[in-house]
Amino acid sequence: MQPALSPRDRLIVGLDLADADSALAMVARLGDSVSFYKIGMELIYGSGFDVVRRLVDDGKQVFVDLKLHDIPHTVERATAQIAKLGATFLTVHGFVPTMQGALTGAAGSSLRLLAVTVLTSFDEEDVRLAGYRLGLADLVALRAEQAQRLGVSGLVMSAHEAAAMRARLGPAMVLVTPGIRPSSGVIGDQKRVMTPGAAIKAGADHLVVARPILTAADPRAMANSIIDEIAAAL
Repeated sequence: MQPALSPRDRLIVGLDLADADSALAMVARLGDSVSFYKIGMELIYGSGFDVVRRLVDDGKQVFVDLKLHDIPHTVERATAQIAKLGATFLTVHGFVPTMQGALTGAAGSSLRLLAVTVLTSFDEEDVRLAGYRLGLADLVALRAEQAQRLGVSGLVMSAHEAAAMRARLGPAMVLVTPGIRPSSGVIGDQKRVMTPGAAIKAGADHLVVARPILTAADPRAMANSIIDEIAAAL
């Protein structure tokens, strides 16, 4: 765990929006209630990395969620480019050669790598259909331990695996959990979800929340209510 983190810094709002104007308008609506944002494929492919630069320049923390996975040399060079942006986190797939390439690319920078274990939209049947011989929990554990041995800073995983992985890996590994839904929220296309308070109690350091905030009538109020729930769980 990271006890020095404030409840506000534990919430990462996913800017899963189509263009920079929409993303920056949402950031303006959220104001100083949110300090940390995730920027993923839709926004980067639509508007490039300018939003990352603008948020970093404004003092926000940024999680670049591109889930890099390619030959190690390509991952290394892509990671080195992203490291220049000043982002806090970058996701890569939890495949050993991919993680090794990313670690080389991030060397000497402040960029911290997060390995994706198993996507929160996957369940046991999806893992089986993908051809893995391990079950979902065992696959998460294998990739988590490999990431830790390599020196990757943290992991992205369902909050349902957070308690077991916290006990298995100890306090130093950063655990970031997407698929967070307030108790009144709609699950959508996620299959392994959890409420903010339950995820924090399970050992998560950061919670990624997108649709429940982006689609709320009052996004700032929704963000503040989630931060309050995080604080109560701590």
